[in-house]
This record gives sequence, structure tokens and C-alpha cells, in this order.
Amino acid sequence: MFLVQACSYKYKGDSSYYCQKLKLSCTQNNKVVSFKTSRGDFEVKLFGKDNPVTVSNFLENIDNSIYVNQKFYKIINHSEIRFIHGGVNPENKFYFEQKQNLNKTSPSIPLEIKFKQEIKPRYNYQIKNPNETENLVNTFESGSIAMVKRGKYKSSSTEFFFVTSKIPELDGRYSIFGKIINGLDVLKKINKEDYIKSVQISN
Repeated sequence: MFLVQACSYKYKGDSSYYCQKLKLSCTQNNKVVSFKTSRGDFEVKLFGKDNPVTVSNFLENIDNSIYVNQKFYKIINHSEIRFIHGGVNPENKFYFEQKQNLNKTSPSIPLEIKFKQEIKPRYNYQIKNPNETENLVNTFESGSIAMVKRGKYKSSSTEFFFVTSKIPELDGRYSIFGKIINGLDVLKKINKEDYIKSVQISN
């Protein structure tokens, strides 16, 4: 069933196409970045091999220092899970005053998800059949980072969020592009008063 769906899917551009369109230096290697926050530090592995466009965009944001001294602007608490939002929120005054300095060609980037049986990621595609989630390379786990959505098939180019546990209901609907590999306890303590001091590329 899955192979038939995969073969019938028409790719709407590939990594090179979107990197060129968005003026990104396409990174196809996994990277580690360090988040320095007011609550403590943690390290995140970025999945450049599976999500080259999303990771390349995120690395460009780091290079442009747009996450320096940015608050975790929204935290959603449920009984078993927390969503911790960070980045440049377009609703914030900062975004409108400094948008020329963000060096972004677009407020959004394509939704990017990767299937195990496929060589290239899919773009502007969202899972419709829940059975397809079994074939995803990356799913929401404790410490996963994903880009905030801007419409059904688009991700924000500046906003991201972390989760603190598995959320299978959201798998295949967001670009999951990394995971905390050290310091998960720090993430779980973050509240709305905390902020990102900086994000640094470790390798």
C-alpha cells in the first residue's frame, strides 16, 4: 500500500530547488548546535541528511544571530506533554522593526518530511493516512524540535518548538528536524520568563 502511494506522489521540487529558491547553502550533513539559555544549556542534533532545507534555513538563522536574546514566547502545558515555542514570532513588534535584518527571502519554507523507503524528502506534503506514519524517518519524541506551521503545507522560516514526549497525533504534519541529545532536563524546566542567550554551532 505504502509503495503505491509513494510512487504515485509527485514531488513538488527537491532540496536543491528549494535551497536555490530560498538562497540557502544546502547542508546535507547532521550538525550539533548548543542552546545557551537563561535556564541552562542543552545540545541538539540537527537532521541535515533527512531535512536539508529546514536545517539549512535554521543554520542560516543561527549565523544571522536572530535567536540571540529571544524569549521562549509560548509554552503550552498538558498533563503529559509540554510545547516550548521559540524563535522570532511574526506577531512580535521585534519582527516588524527588524525584519530587514533577518535576511529572509520568505516568512515560510516548505513542509519537509522524509520516508524510510525514499531517497529524497517530500516537500509541501502532509500525511493524510495515519498508517503512513510507520514509514516516517523522524517522529515526535521527547526533546524533538520542529518548525511552527504557517499554513497546511508550509513551515515558518523563523519559529520553532520543542516537545517533551511522544506525540504520534502530530507525526507527518510538521518538519521535525532535530532532537536534544544532551540537557533534556533543562528543556523541561524552561518557563515563559526564560530566554535564549544564543545558539551556537558545535560541529
